Amino acid sequence: MPIETVNPTTGERVKRFKPFSRAAVEAALAQAQRAFERWRRVPMAERSRLLSAAAALLRREVRRHAELITLEMGKPITQAVAEVEKCAWACEHFAANAAALLADEPIATEARRSVVEFAPLGAVLAVMPWNFPYWQVFRFAAPALMAGNVGVLKHASNVPQCALAIEQVFRRAGFPAGTFRTLLIESGAVAKVIADDRIVAVTLTGSEDAGSRVAAVAGQHLKKTVLELGGSDPFVVLRDADLDRCSVVAAQARTINSGQSCIAAKRFIVDSAVAKEFTRRFVAQMGALRTGDPMDEATQVGPQARADLLEDLDRQVRQSLRRGARLLLGGKRVSGRGYFYPPTVLGAVRPGMPAFDEEVFGPVAGVVVARHEEEALRLANASRFGLGASVWSADGERAERLARRLETGVVYVNDLVKSDPRLPFGGVKKSGYGRELAAFGIREFTNVKSIVVS
Repeated sequence: MPIETVNPTTGERVKRFKPFSRAAVEAALAQAQRAFERWRRVPMAERSRLLSAAAALLRREVRRHAELITLEMGKPITQAVAEVEKCAWACEHFAANAAALLADEPIATEARRSVVEFAPLGAVLAVMPWNFPYWQVFRFAAPALMAGNVGVLKHASNVPQCALAIEQVFRRAGFPAGTFRTLLIESGAVAKVIADDRIVAVTLTGSEDAGSRVAAVAGQHLKKTVLELGGSDPFVVLRDADLDRCSVVAAQARTINSGQSCIAAKRFIVDSAVAKEFTRRFVAQMGALRTGDPMDEATQVGPQARADLLEDLDRQVRQSLRRGARLLLGGKRVSGRGYFYPPTVLGAVRPGMPAFDEEVFGPVAGVVVARHEEEALRLANASRFGLGASVWSADGERAERLARRLETGVVYVNDLVKSDPRLPFGGVKKSGYGRELAAFGIREFTNVKSIVVS
């Protein structure tokens, strides 16, 4: 895939970039290695000052960065602004809390003193996706840099300007040269970078296929990986749920980022006692959403990011309908320029359909009817993915009991799933392994070293 900006609102190419030469990649990795030797010795207070400066830059120039996101991958501008602001929040959070999260932990042993130290590893390669082109990067970079590592970014090929802009944020904030580098390289060149001895670990957010390929190469070279992969999040509606609020949030949860989110709700599993009424309200909420130019602040659903993604989404809908799903809303591509697909609701969805089995990356919801709570749990867990889930019930204790039985990395009760710098984030099963954010995330790329003084 060429490294280029194609405006998904119009389908027009904006700018194409020549991939880095082998010499340019070599120079960047050499610079990152030199930077690590200096950066690992920089006091925590100075790291915090620089990360806070990066946050201030993001807040001061939020609109410019948001418009770049919208140009390259089509996110509605209000959501793009929120994404940049969330990046600033993550920087501020880790700038304020990294020292405590990485502090030595004393352990009582027979020795005079025993401690666990969290030491940096080196240059970490981040292979990042296009759907949250700033947040996915800062979610990795803020804790990794505060831990004393340096970052090397291989971003998705359709968001090259976002990738370069992020490098500039760190450079302008005052980080030493090479502390964070962007490589404009094609996917086929990633394996050689992983194999390079100067890369000590890899983090990837992306598809199941991309994760397995990167993990295989990293495993061959005995390098740690953290993978955040696909999701088919269940949105479980029990019979005592508040349908007024539930249906509103359901539409938001399905169409955030125009449905292009790993943790967007995708399978709406509803108790049969309230299925008819929930579906009626949900279809009305989805149908009321405004689709259009993502630069317009009134737009709630923008285009899909690429033409091939639009084609795959359309295939999933058509195949699900052929296998017995019922079309309740939408379901036909929008004619004209750009990669638009309307908010769509499918009823009578069940296992064996793409709308149930696959990750549906677009504003398409599948409603699944469950006869009772136990069947709802079984259907929710009947997925190869295990990233996020939400449970809706007026009985918080009942919902929490069900949440503890769901096979996912995060569960929200009476709210949509979201990532938060204060909470660990990641999945199980085919949704990946390892954690980002919070104490668990900042320690993923550290040497957990025991020091025993007798």
